[in-house]
Amino acid sequence: MKLFKLILRPPRPSLYAAYLVLGVCFSSVLPAQRPFAAQSWRSVENLTQEERENFDPSTSRPRHASIPYIPAEPYPFESPFTAEEMGFRASEFPHLARWSHYQIAIFGAVTNTGYTNQGMGTNLVLHNGRPGLRGYMIDTAPTESGQKWNMYSKFPPAAANRQFSWQIKRTDLQNSNKLDISIYSPQARKVRRLPAPRQDERFPGSAQTYDDMVGRDPWQSTWELIGTDVLYVTVRYPNTRTDITLNPQGRGFVDVPIDSIKPMGEFFEHYQAGGGVDCWVVKGTYKQEWLPDYSEKYLLLWLEKNTFFPLRMEKYDQNDELILIETRNARKENPALGDFGYATMTSVYWNVVHDLISIGTHDSHSAHDWTAEEGTTVFSPEFMLREWEIKPLRTQSEPNGASQFFLRPLIYLDKFPRHRNIALSPEVQALYDAQERAGHLVFKSKSD
Repeated sequence: MKLFKLILRPPRPSLYAAYLVLGVCFSSVLPAQRPFAAQSWRSVENLTQEERENFDPSTSRPRHASIPYIPAEPYPFESPFTAEEMGFRASEFPHLARWSHYQIAIFGAVTNTGYTNQGMGTNLVLHNGRPGLRGYMIDTAPTESGQKWNMYSKFPPAAANRQFSWQIKRTDLQNSNKLDISIYSPQARKVRRLPAPRQDERFPGSAQTYDDMVGRDPWQSTWELIGTDVLYVTVRYPNTRTDITLNPQGRGFVDVPIDSIKPMGEFFEHYQAGGGVDCWVVKGTYKQEWLPDYSEKYLLLWLEKNTFFPLRMEKYDQNDELILIETRNARKENPALGDFGYATMTSVYWNVVHDLISIGTHDSHSAHDWTAEEGTTVFSPEFMLREWEIKPLRTQSEPNGASQFFLRPLIYLDKFPRHRNIALSPEVQALYDAQERAGHLVFKSKSD
């Protein structure tokens, strides 16, 4: 059993605060090489007969009687699926699972010069209504909290006991505010409410935005199926790391070989030859009337065909240029929910404009039904004054500094050229190519 490793260079407080606000959770990467098909992807015009039978090309379907911006067909829908229904199913799986639970999160970022910030915190999540998107979409009224998060800082020592309270609000066309955030400072012994952030605002020193963390509402986009693909690799570990030490459900540390980690976890039943995962690939374009002045134009999502879990996401700006790639590994953390019980184990976010990589790994995940009393006390800003970590959790899953940081995601220049404008700067392209040759991150000189 390896000893718990401390990151020797603590983050700057301002950056750390931003990371903790994320509640970020890390991801696991498959080791470098898996077999690849000559061409794994197909455009929508070239779907197989089976795929055509499971896809409904309709773009206008009956609407819900009391919620006109969602489909009339009862969620979670039945095959054949429209592109819109696929977008709704993908929203079942935001960064933190849509059920009540607790877990520990490792999070951080690395720049292209190798400057690294890392942190650790306990996340407590209270979900409103039924588990899953139904609880947020149907059981939660606009302006009410679909989820409440409490985040308790454990590392670095300078940030010990710092806490955040997030309330994720249900939106509609008249109510676009999605987040209420309060922060507790142990030094000041005060709780302060923060101004509501823009949904597309990027965290200081991080690759991802607030929407990347709390999830996007599928009714804010129009949806289009652009094809199918088979993914063999999502999150990638460097060749400087052979295993990760996890603490499943807090029951004890286990060393897990990197080459055993799969995109959908070990219990997934639908892997193809060579470990591939069949995916629908959909495009979600934001509606201007819902998100005016939003800095992003559309997303591309790779959705596992059975669960619709998003394993890869690409984000494009108003000029149709790539901003960010996110890759994920999933793990079935709530088997009682079947295909809806998958949660993100690791996410890697690569902002290609700034060449900034953010990561998050979730460990010690346990579904937990909070009592009514806990719901009104634990998940309130006032509770943070007690400095009480009611679910002490431990993990050893963090990378040991920049040398063990996750790799940038694969680019796949050839796939879906009509919808993907991949144009890296020469400097970023050179570092990406150097990474691919070395099998680990290669950093530019700080003097460059």
